[in-house]
Formats: sequence, C-alpha cells, structure tokens
Amino acid sequence: MGGSDNLKTSIGHNWQKGPINSPTVLNATLNIAQFWDGRAKDLKEQAGGPIANPGEMAFTHELAVDVLKSIPQYTSEFRQVFPNGKVDMANITQAIAAFEETLVTPNARFDKWLKGDRKALTAQEVRGYQTFKNAGCVACHNGPAVGGNSFQKFGIVEAYKTASTAQGRMAVTGKDADRFNFKVPTLRNVELTYPYFHDGEAATLHQAVDTMARLQLGRTFSDGELNDVVAFLKTLTGEQPNFKLPILPPSSDSTPRPHPFND
Repeated sequence: MGGSDNLKTSIGHNWQKGPINSPTVLNATLNIAQFWDGRAKDLKEQAGGPIANPGEMAFTHELAVDVLKSIPQYTSEFRQVFPNGKVDMANITQAIAAFEETLVTPNARFDKWLKGDRKALTAQEVRGYQTFKNAGCVACHNGPAVGGNSFQKFGIVEAYKTASTAQGRMAVTGKDADRFNFKVPTLRNVELTYPYFHDGEAATLHQAVDTMARLQLGRTFSDGELNDVVAFLKTLTGEQPNFKLPILPPSSDSTPRPHPFND
C-alpha cells in the first residue's frame, strides 16, 4: 500500500474520521518537514503527535511511557541504546524516527534508467517523463523524493474547490499569504498511495495528473499525454520495505515474551 492506508482520511480512536489524508511514511525522511502543513520539523517531532491526539490514538505521553516501561525487553534495550538509558518520550520518539528513516524505497525503474539502464523504461514511459519535464511539473516535484522539499499553493492558475477545511501553512504561520500552501507530496510509489491530495478527492492517478495540470500549470493534457505521464509515474515505485521484527530475548525473570508487534 505504499506506506499509506488508501483511505481519503484515516480512521482514529472510536472510528473517528480524520480531517485530512494521511501522507505515506515511505521516504518521509526526505521531506522538508512533516504533515501537509509542515508543523513538525522532523520525524522525531512528528512521532509524538498522534499518540496524544484525541482523534487518532487518544492516549497520553505519560501512559505511553508507562506501557513501555512495563515491558522488560524495552527497558533493557533503551538502556543499551540511549546514553541516559531512560524510557521517556524524547527517546521513544527518537526510536520511532530512527525506524522511519529506514523506510526508503530505492531502485525504482526510473532510478535504474537514470543510472544508464536504457531498457529500464519503455518508449511511452520516456515520453511521459519528457512531458512531465516540459509541462513544468518538475518545478515542484524534484529532488531525490520527486517532491516533499517545498511548500506550494494549491490552485495557482485555477482555484481548487474542496469541502476540506484544511488551510495549509496558514495554520502554522498565521499568515494569510500561506493559505492553501501545502507541502508538495513525494511522487515515489505514487501508484500505490491513492487517493490523492490533502483531501483525498482524486481517486486515480489520471484524475490527479489532470487536476494538477489544469490548476497548477494551466495545461489541459490530451488523453495520450495523460496516459504517458501516468505511465512514467508508475516507474517511481521502488523496492518496498520487507522485514520481520525479531523475537526479543527472554526477560530477566526467564519468562519468554514475544515481541509486542509480532502477535
């Protein structure tokens, strides 16, 4: 699922519906900041938010610390890893961030093509890449993550009509000039991370590309151009993280305990 939940907005505590589409966690370490409005400067700062959010996990940081302290394997590993050996929110969020930093997806077919493998892309996919460049998509979708490194106004040429109340960067800066400025999403693995946009209103890549071309670039792509660009975007799917968490060693009281996330 490309590190996303494929829902317009995520489901939280007591089946509450979230207010905004959840961005993919894959390649999040390459983002300029976290969340659509960039309110968290990095993965560590982002990790603490959902735990205490009443609409998401509806927990508290204090309870989270108490739960992890109650698991002997965690207290042992925290002592091994962190200089102060503490199970506290600073170390918990650092651990989560360190894990998320491993969730990168290298070796997409486009990466291989850039490295010189001319057979990695089809003629249609190369055509789509040329259209992607020539139309101006690369002004925002650039860099290692093909996006994620800037904030841009959604609806430059034409206003975007949405029922979402999200205000973008304005919610962080308080400046009206930042209204509807959102973090440009990464396009890596984009074929897997539908639906698209902060409100999840674009159900397909074709719809997303058509909307962005009109609203951001003032372009109306032909069916052929749309198909070509979508074909190119699918070449950005990289190697997905594939791992199994280990069974932790027995606790000090010799009672074997499985890793809590392996159950």
